[in-house]
Amino acid sequence: MRWIILLIFLSSYAARAAADEAVAPAAPGGPHLSLDDAIRLALDRNKSIKVDAFFRTIARANLLEARGRFDPALTFRRSYDENRSPVSSGPLVLQETRTDDYNLALEGLMPWGLSYSLGGSARNQRGSFNGFNDSFDTFGGIVVTQPLLRGFGLGANLVNVRIAKADRAMADWAFRQSAIATVTRVIVAYSDLVFAKENLLIARRARVLVDSLVVSNERRFNAGTMSQSDVLQARAQAAQRGEAILFAERAVRDSDNALRHVIGEETFSLNGPILAVEAPALPAGTPVNPAEDLKTAYELRPDYQGVRLGLGKRRATDAVARNQLLPTVDVVGSYGYSGLDHDFSSSRRMVADQDHRSYSAGVVVSVPLTFAEGRGRARAARLELRQGEADLERLSQDIALSVMNAAGQIETTRQRVASTQRAFELANEALAGELKRLQAGTTTTFVVLNLQTNLTQIESNRSRALADQRRAYANYEREIGVTLERHAIQLTNQ
Repeated sequence: MRWIILLIFLSSYAARAAADEAVAPAAPGGPHLSLDDAIRLALDRNKSIKVDAFFRTIARANLLEARGRFDPALTFRRSYDENRSPVSSGPLVLQETRTDDYNLALEGLMPWGLSYSLGGSARNQRGSFNGFNDSFDTFGGIVVTQPLLRGFGLGANLVNVRIAKADRAMADWAFRQSAIATVTRVIVAYSDLVFAKENLLIARRARVLVDSLVVSNERRFNAGTMSQSDVLQARAQAAQRGEAILFAERAVRDSDNALRHVIGEETFSLNGPILAVEAPALPAGTPVNPAEDLKTAYELRPDYQGVRLGLGKRRATDAVARNQLLPTVDVVGSYGYSGLDHDFSSSRRMVADQDHRSYSAGVVVSVPLTFAEGRGRARAARLELRQGEADLERLSQDIALSVMNAAGQIETTRQRVASTQRAFELANEALAGELKRLQAGTTTTFVVLNLQTNLTQIESNRSRALADQRRAYANYEREIGVTLERHAIQLTNQ
């Protein structure tokens, strides 16, 4: 009988495969899901990332709108005016005037501020002064207005386009941030399910050990070589292990549902099959180098790039605000040909034949008395620019700290894995030795149970350290912004 008992206890940890065969899976029949498949499903079906994708298309639509400001427009205007005004008070004499205006022109705005109108106009003004006979005054040519101070230059006129471009780039970076966050959540949820399953196996193996000890103690009690207290202690520990299994099974179910939620599933089962997952491999190759990786973080982290682009928007706004402090000095002019006749066709023919050249030139000057509005706007824009610069410095410092802390977590978890592995080996040896002493009658069941509990806890700690190590690598990749590159993910342009 002694060799049977020793075989049960020692094979449980020295040969883990034999113990695992005695443990049924939590819910057989679950589909196998690799980490890469989980990431792909999450990027395809996760609801949050689908919502965030709309910001990219919205930003592109806003850029199209901003550029459309400079698109020429074909404009037609038609108006009629009738006016009666006194020309004499004694006796009262009224003069009636009727005016028809027609205008057809190609109008637009240039990026440096020039506004133009290329086309023709016709006015038919008649009244009591000419016996209500038609009199068509026509013009064909171009009319321009060019600001020289306020409103002049690319900076003043392209500000909305530059802001829209920055918003488009920020939307792309924000979508990248959403993708990185989604992939990181998948890795964490996947690793949590792996850990939960491993913890369930540990709990069941611990129950196998206690059950074996109960059987051994009962046989020895029946043989009169062990007290009933030893049997009761073993049975109490077996009941406690049963509770631990229930908690572990619940953790597996919760972790499974969490992973299903991240990958975009919409239905969750209370007793359905559990996803079959495997411990993902840790990144191999170049060791962690936070000093060098910090440069990568500044290049690839979406939050840093977003703040940098926001700073560009504030610079554009500041330039416009400073431009608006200038007085208005606009050069206006026109050049073309005119015609005048009681017949519209004849008047229009004069324009077409370029019979009468017509041009004009002038200057419009407007100087605000206080510049209060412009000064307030410029001051606010300047302060917002300084705020953006300070925010970029603050974020740079935060990133440097987070990268260093993430690197430290990788080193700490690596040491934890090595430490718990060594502790597990020693605890396994200690339990095996104590079992031999129990068979020799030189120790007690209480001591063996404590060593079993200690071994189970150490094994759970080792599994937790491995899970934390996987999480630490995922967090480090997120902190330096290379999550997508490490998993060979390319985001499509929209």
